[in-house]
Amino acid sequence: MAGFQPGERLPEQTFRITRADLVRYAGAALDFNPIHWSDRIATKVGLPGVISHGMLTMGLASRAVCAWVGRPDAIVDYSVRFTRPVVVPDDEDGTEIAVSATVKSVEEDGSALLDITATCGEERILAQARATVRPPR
Repeated sequence: MAGFQPGERLPEQTFRITRADLVRYAGAALDFNPIHWSDRIATKVGLPGVISHGMLTMGLASRAVCAWVGRPDAIVDYSVRFTRPVVVPDDEDGTEIAVSATVKSVEEDGSALLDITATCGEERILAQARATVRPPR
């Protein structure tokens, strides 16, 4: 992290999510809810199809923050609100989420508050997504 400036836009990062990723995440998180693997169940409960785990989506956005700051231990605070599910089609391409951010403010100690934007297609999937990051060592 080379010292952020208020108003600075950080470069967009994209992440692809496939059904295979959902299976791997389910195993790691022990979250085997069928809305994350069964179209039949997902549509039965009113979803448009199989959706990504919310924490997977949140984790990918935090991966973008780690890339911008250069190290995972720089994240002091991180929070989001989920606004839309990320539908993952049953094909080889899956779906893609895009994550960008704007530096909202920089404190005297160099720590920065980032306003994060995450979208899937044209839809915002996270709201009030913010991270506070420490300055470089």
